[in-house]
Amino acid sequence: MLAVTGHRPDKLGGYSPEADRKLRAFARELLPLLLSALEERVVITGMALGWDQAIAQACVELKIPFIAAVPFPEQADRWPEPSRVRWAGLCHQAFEIHTVCGSYSGANLQTRNEWMVDRCGYLAALWSSAPGGTANCVRYANRLARPVINVWPHWQAFLRGAALPSPPLAAEFRAAALADRPAITL
Repeated sequence: MLAVTGHRPDKLGGYSPEADRKLRAFARELLPLLLSALEERVVITGMALGWDQAIAQACVELKIPFIAAVPFPEQADRWPEPSRVRWAGLCHQAFEIHTVCGSYSGANLQTRNEWMVDRCGYLAALWSSAPGGTANCVRYANRLARPVINVWPHWQAFLRGAALPSPPLAAEFRAAALADRPAITL
């Protein structure tokens, strides 16, 4: 399985419809390349606003099964109504919903991250190297020697209009991951 972690919209261009459209387009283009190169078929997403939900939406559109790893039942309760509706719709379309903890706490977000990493073969991170939950998830994956691909440089290139990596570049990642080089950026 491929788990994903990444930033919220405030670090990915904002909450505008245009920023969301770009993020979803990037996820839709990148996800098949990653799954093909890594020979994975199922995705685990933490269902947070931003990258997590962009990947979940790409899974729905591309008919890729995904597991919604919800940190606690009230994950979306404090979000604006459109965000709650979108979250519920994506969860409804998940192959599986796994609620990791019974109630809200900041620590349970990391517990969810650990649950995802414990079950994945690879972690794809949309991470700018900023501290926070994404960094914590990557750090945990590194402790477990779980292969991590940071797609941030590709996100930046995508925003400038550049093409995503070709399958041979993705195959290089697979070779590096299988050689137990856990934290790389392509």
